[in-house]
Amino acid sequence: MDNKHPMYSRELAIDHLKADLINALPPNAQISNVEFEGPFVVLYSLNPTVLMENGDVVKSLAKTLRKRIVIRSDVSVRREKEEAKARIREIVPENAEITNIIFDDELGEVVIEAKKPGAVIGRSGTTLREIAREISWRPKVVRSPPIQSQLINTIRYTLTKDSDKRKNALLNIGKRIHRPRVIRDNFIRLTGLGGFSEVGRSCMLLETAETKILIDTGLNVGARDPGEMFPYFSAPEFDIAQLDAVVITHAHLDHSGLVPYLYKWGYRGPVYVNDATLSLMTLLQKDYIEVAERENKLVPYSQKNIRDMILHTITRRYGEVTDLSDDVRLTMTPAGHILGSSILHLHIGDGKYNLAVANDFKGKRSRLLDRANTRFPRLETIIMESTYGGPRDVMPRREDAEIQLVKIINQTIRRGGKVLIPTLAVGRAQELMIVLAHYYKRRQLVKVPIYLDGLIAEAVAIHSCHPEYLSSYLQDQIFNEGQNPFLAEIFHPVKQNERTGLLRGEPAVILATSGMLTGGNSVDYFKRMAEDARNSIVFVSYQAEGTLGRRIASGVKEIRSIEDGRMKMMRVNMDIHQIDGFSGHSDRGEIMNFFRELNPKPEQVILMHGLRNKSQSLAQSLSKRYHVKVKVPYNLETLRFK
Repeated sequence: MDNKHPMYSRELAIDHLKADLINALPPNAQISNVEFEGPFVVLYSLNPTVLMENGDVVKSLAKTLRKRIVIRSDVSVRREKEEAKARIREIVPENAEITNIIFDDELGEVVIEAKKPGAVIGRSGTTLREIAREISWRPKVVRSPPIQSQLINTIRYTLTKDSDKRKNALLNIGKRIHRPRVIRDNFIRLTGLGGFSEVGRSCMLLETAETKILIDTGLNVGARDPGEMFPYFSAPEFDIAQLDAVVITHAHLDHSGLVPYLYKWGYRGPVYVNDATLSLMTLLQKDYIEVAERENKLVPYSQKNIRDMILHTITRRYGEVTDLSDDVRLTMTPAGHILGSSILHLHIGDGKYNLAVANDFKGKRSRLLDRANTRFPRLETIIMESTYGGPRDVMPRREDAEIQLVKIINQTIRRGGKVLIPTLAVGRAQELMIVLAHYYKRRQLVKVPIYLDGLIAEAVAIHSCHPEYLSSYLQDQIFNEGQNPFLAEIFHPVKQNERTGLLRGEPAVILATSGMLTGGNSVDYFKRMAEDARNSIVFVSYQAEGTLGRRIASGVKEIRSIEDGRMKMMRVNMDIHQIDGFSGHSDRGEIMNFFRELNPKPEQVILMHGLRNKSQSLAQSLSKRYHVKVKVPYNLETLRFK
C-alpha cells in the first residue's frame, strides 16, 4: 500500500495513539490492550485497581488527548460470574436490598440493581471500590424499578445474546470516529430533509468537510403516500454510505420512526440517543410495524432491522460530551418534551461553531418533567420548533386544564357514564396519570378505576426505570416521601380479553392509544361507547386534519363504521370535549420566553417543525423583538453556516 494513501495514514496514526497511551500510563497497570469502541478509548488492564485508585492520571490523560477513556479489566483477571455474584452479596450490606445482578461480558461491567443504591455505593464510594478490587468487574449501580419493563429486559437480552456483533459494531464505529482529520476546510452546511415548513417526518443533514450527521429520522404517521411519509432520502446531498452518525432528539415516531429503515438499506454506523429514548423509541417502532402489518399498510422495516439498530445504538446521559467524529462533539441537555427528550448542543471544528437543535421542547415545567435547558457554553445558531408559533397559539394554564379535566370526569362518573381519553402512549399518558393521581390524593377526583390500555402500561414501566429524568416534584415524591404516583391504587393495566367486561362494568376512565383515533384501541372503545349519552370523550392532544379525531372534535354526529364486514351508521351521542393545556410543546409565548432566556444569545435562529405561516409569524416576532436573524427554510433547502 502507498504510504501516502489517506487510509494508511489514518491507521498508522491510530496505532501511534495506542502506543502513546500505553507509554503514558503506570507500567504496573499492565495494559493488555487498547481499543476504540465507539466514541470511547478503552484500556484493558491486568491490574485495573492501579488505574481506578489513581484516577487523576487517567483524567489528565483524557484531558490531554481530548478523548473519553474507559477502564476495563482484562478478561483473564475477572472473577467467575457466580463467584463474583456471591462476593458482591458478601460485601454489600443487606439493607441495600439487591434485586438483581447482571453481567455484561463485552463491557466488563456488572450492573447491581438495588432498592437502596446508596448502600451499594457506600460512603464516598468505598463499597463500590471494594467490589471493583475484589471481582475485577466494573460495578454500575442502578435503582430497582418499581415496575419491571419487558421492553428493557428484551433490549438487555438482545445486547447480551449478540454481544459479539455489538462489539464488532463498536470497533468499526471507533475506527471511523478516531481517524485523524484529513481535510481542513471549515464549512458547515445543513439540509432539511423533512419537518421544514411542515409538521412531521423531522430529519436534517448536518455536513462538515469531514462528517455527515443525520439529526432525527422521523416519519409522517398520518400519511399514506411514501412521498409524504418519508424524509427526502432521494436528495442529492444524502448518501447513506457516507453517513457518519445518526442523532435522535426523542422517541416520538415523527422523529425516530424510520431509524431502522436506515439499517434495512445498509447503514451500519452509530445512533446516539438518551438511554431512556432507546427504550421508548424501540417500543413505538415495534408497535408501529405490528399495527401496519395488521392493517395491511406499508411496513417500511422489520423486527430484524430494529435489532440491528439496538446493536448500533450508543446511549448518552444529559451533560456527557461525546465525539461524533474528529470535528463534531455532542452534548445532550433536557428538552422537557417527553422522557429522555433532548436539546442537542453540537461543538463543531474545535469550537469554531456551536449549534443547538431544539426540535420539540417545553418551556414550562410540567408535573412529569422539568422545563427545557436554556444555558449552553457557546451558541452561534439555534434550530427550534414552531409547532405552536402562530399568533393565536396560546394554551390555557396547566392548572385550568387539570381542573377542567377533573370536572368532566366527576360529572360523567356521577351520571353513570365512562370517560374515554385517547392519548399518546408516551408522554401525554404519563402526564395525565400524575395529574389524576394528584387530584385523587387530594380527594377532588371521585374514586374511580382508571384503565390503561395499549402501550401505556409498558411506557409507564420504562418511566419507572428512569426516575432520574422525571421532574424534581416527582423525584421528591418517589425518593423522599416514598410515594410513586404511577403505583396509585386507581390505575389498572388492561389485557385484550378484559375490554368487553370493562365496557359492561361500572363507571370508569379509560386511557387508550391512539390520540387522534387513527387506529389502535381508542377507536374500538369509541365505537362501543359513542352511542351512550352518559359517556364522554376527552381529546387532550392536537387532532390532525383528516383524522377521525378531528371529525369528532369538530362536532360530527354521525359516522360510518364497518361492523362484521357491513357498513353501519353510528350516532355520536356521547359528550365531546377538547382540552388544549396538556401539550408537551411550547406555545408562542413559551417559545418567545425560551429565546429570551437563552444564554448566550445565538446570532441566528432557524425555525422548523411548524406550518409555514406559523413559522413565518414567529420569525417576524423574534426578529423584531430580539434583533436576531431568523430563517424559515423549506425542505431540500441547504443553509451554509460557515
